[in-house]
Amino acid sequence: MSEKLAADVRTEFGKGYARRTRVAGKIPAVIYGHGADPLHVALPGRETTLALRVANALLTLDIAGEEHLAIVKDVQRNAVRQTIEHIDLLTVRRGEKVSVDVPVHVTGEVAPGFVANQEAVTVSVEAEATHLPTALEVSVEGHEAGQHVHAADIVLPRGVTLLTDPETLVVNVSEAVDVAEEEAAEAEPEEGAEAPAEEAASE
Repeated sequence: MSEKLAADVRTEFGKGYARRTRVAGKIPAVIYGHGADPLHVALPGRETTLALRVANALLTLDIAGEEHLAIVKDVQRNAVRQTIEHIDLLTVRRGEKVSVDVPVHVTGEVAPGFVANQEAVTVSVEAEATHLPTALEVSVEGHEAGQHVHAADIVLPRGVTLLTDPETLVVNVSEAVDVAEEEAAEAEPEEGAEAPAEEAASE
């Protein structure tokens, strides 16, 4: 399932034009791929922002009456407002395989007294451009210290190949630390250590 967006071909460039494009409610973008010259377009701001809320979204772009399939390769955002300022797109074909980074979602609750620390928030995979996973799940239900999750443990959908090193640590399960007890222990003087001598009273 792809998101359909109408794209206008851009013939002007530069920061000034990009600024006017954003003021008009559109987002400047460039489409690369398959050895063709880069194609500069402007995308509808609201619809594009909504479409990009899903990772690895497949976009069907209507450009002058022709449909182009594309996926997002890079998004530039405003550092303060986090609004999208520019997008790099990669043109794809049906059946073509591409490599993408997929978010990893951790589900379940570890055993009492333990905590799960996510070490890798994404993994790289290869899949057909029209069947890209938007997220992958790993369960830590009932896990105790030592029952870690590696990239090789992630169950992948049919047709998806793992590119990340299978030994990559995704979730590290360790014993929970009581911060209050740890701070109290650090505050206690070591055994055998002498308490500070009281200052002699002045005569």
